[in-house]
Amino acid sequence: MAMAPVLKVVLGSASFAVFWVLAVFPAVPFLPIGRTAGSLLGAMLMVLLGVMSADEAYAAVDLPILGLLFGTMVVSVYLERADMFRHLGRLLSWRSQGGRDLLVRTCAVSALASALFTNDTCCVVLTEFILKIARQNNLPPKPFLLALASSANIGSAATPIGNPQNLVIAVQSGISFGQFVFGILPATLVGSVVNAAILLCLYWNQLDGGKPVEEVVAVPTEVVEEEDVTSHRFSPATMSHLRSQPTGSDSGGGEVHHYQADPVKAADPAANGNGHGYYYDPAKQACLPNGGGIHQRRGGGAAATAAGTPGKVDDRSSSEEKGPQPPMESEMEEEWKTKLWNTCVYVITLGMLVALLLGLNMSWSAITAALALIVLDFKDARPCLEKVSYPLLLFFCGMFITVDGFNKTGIPSAFWEFMEPYARIDTPSGTVVLALVILLLSNVASNVPTVLLLGARVAASAAAISPDAETNAWLILAWTSTVAGNLSLLGSAANLIVCEQARRSQHYGYTLSFFSHLQFGFPATLVVTGIGLLLIRTY
Repeated sequence: MAMAPVLKVVLGSASFAVFWVLAVFPAVPFLPIGRTAGSLLGAMLMVLLGVMSADEAYAAVDLPILGLLFGTMVVSVYLERADMFRHLGRLLSWRSQGGRDLLVRTCAVSALASALFTNDTCCVVLTEFILKIARQNNLPPKPFLLALASSANIGSAATPIGNPQNLVIAVQSGISFGQFVFGILPATLVGSVVNAAILLCLYWNQLDGGKPVEEVVAVPTEVVEEEDVTSHRFSPATMSHLRSQPTGSDSGGGEVHHYQADPVKAADPAANGNGHGYYYDPAKQACLPNGGGIHQRRGGGAAATAAGTPGKVDDRSSSEEKGPQPPMESEMEEEWKTKLWNTCVYVITLGMLVALLLGLNMSWSAITAALALIVLDFKDARPCLEKVSYPLLLFFCGMFITVDGFNKTGIPSAFWEFMEPYARIDTPSGTVVLALVILLLSNVASNVPTVLLLGARVAASAAAISPDAETNAWLILAWTSTVAGNLSLLGSAANLIVCEQARRSQHYGYTLSFFSHLQFGFPATLVVTGIGLLLIRTY
């Protein structure tokens, strides 16, 4: 593609620069409007300045990618409601053996969760829990936050739904879900292990002294509301508090009998020296005095009294014991409904993954799964739909338009024409050069714009070699642009999410600085990327 006129190149570059600055630094002092508004501003400038027409801007928005992103976000919301992430959290603490074991578990759980539920979602829901476990075990938060963010990025490379850039690659390349997974899974598995090993080597000494998690928190603890505490009723077998009641025959004399609510002694008048005794009244949830020396005997469904009227049967206590207990039945019914609903969520999610593996349209498979969950929920879907990140969808719309406008300037094409002779993937040196270019651009221009700018060009260059080489080029682009996010704190949204979540945590606040992340991220990214490139091979 030839270079556009100079004026169009300048205006298009300026519009893209506005988008880039606000995307990488969303709170710049001179225009702190955020990433989403910055993306839309860049798109608007492309149209207003004549770099592209309005019709071209509308055509630049990739609806299949937006549909796939929307569907996966809705499914993730319902999975969170079904306690999927709570179960993942429990995996972190189940029979853990201290700091090093916990760090390895953090890497494994984060990688698995991000591959299935996207890396951003994984980081949002697990950051607070990771901080909590680290604090409770007297361990430094930094290694665990780095493990969460870096493993989330590496694990998300394994599937087309693991992160936004993979969504773009899956839709643009036409590679099937199964081919994508099996082509990049070996690199993901080995890369996750190597990443965990690097973390252990760097922070081995800092992980000493932590108590095993099972001694501190066996499962994720939950805050008990005050009303739940005050309304709690003790059963007779667990009473430990003291109560006082006057007996029926001695109340006039003011004699008070203090007792511990032992269920055996309370029901047996012989256990009390005065012969009056106490009995437990289920209706009143309390132990009451057995006034007049009434002896309760359980048998034959009735209680015979041995006081003033021999042989008279009192069915009161028996009926109370055998009467229905609506609150307990209601709780059991509610628990059964919850388990059934959770099972439906997991089954539908599994069905979506099977449909993707079978090669069905990824966007419509995700949207169908999302709508199935909404319909089966059989209630107003607004609370769940409000949790979808619509600013992210708008950010993608603006980014599609801005990147397409920048492509029309001819600058990306000129850059690739210069680099292509040195970045052909049919030679080891060419693969290395290509990976370095992707690493650099992903940290400068962010990974999704890099994929949009270079994806089609890299694939076209590889297609001249062979069809398998084209597939391999897409996989290399997916792997390198994803792992590149670990190089610096600004390399991926997952890093920023972990950093902000940790900083804003009310109880376990921790600030992860740019340079402390870079000390780990720079060497780890180069090593993991290089190992992965050796394992991604489809021809």
